[in-house]
Amino acid sequence: MRGDRASPPPRSSLSIILATVVAAIAVIGGLSFLASESGVLLLLGSFAASTLIVFAYPDSPFAQPRNVIFGHLIGSACGLACTHLLPGHWWASALAVGAAIGVMKLTRTIHPPACSNPLIVFALTQAPWTFLIFPTLAGASLIVLVALFYHNLRREARWPKYWL
Repeated sequence: MRGDRASPPPRSSLSIILATVVAAIAVIGGLSFLASESGVLLLLGSFAASTLIVFAYPDSPFAQPRNVIFGHLIGSACGLACTHLLPGHWWASALAVGAAIGVMKLTRTIHPPACSNPLIVFALTQAPWTFLIFPTLAGASLIVLVALFYHNLRREARWPKYWL
């Protein structure tokens, strides 16, 4: 209960913090602009948390492309499956979140922000299966694409650590 008495991690430099903020603004702004211009849903609330992980903690396993893309697809697919197969049941959203976590762990594609996708699907009520493409796959792919250029042009360390 007392904890390990370890110190918090060191703070990033102000230039790294600023670059991370700019990258997040660019990604979410880009998705917002594309959605506005195309009339296609491209934003999920979970994408904001994904940008935090991908741009602020790029070496984390949660920030790797396979985790970002497949984690979001799994989260949305579990939400869609439970929404369509178990409509009207109060416990269906809980089952969808639990299933998403289980499948992500099973496939080693854990991406914590994607665990909120089933709840987003339930909030939309009767989201179509195309939700897997727009916004899920399109948005997650854009985050990864921007991160690929951002990290490889800005950092000495390579990103991603692995693809598949």
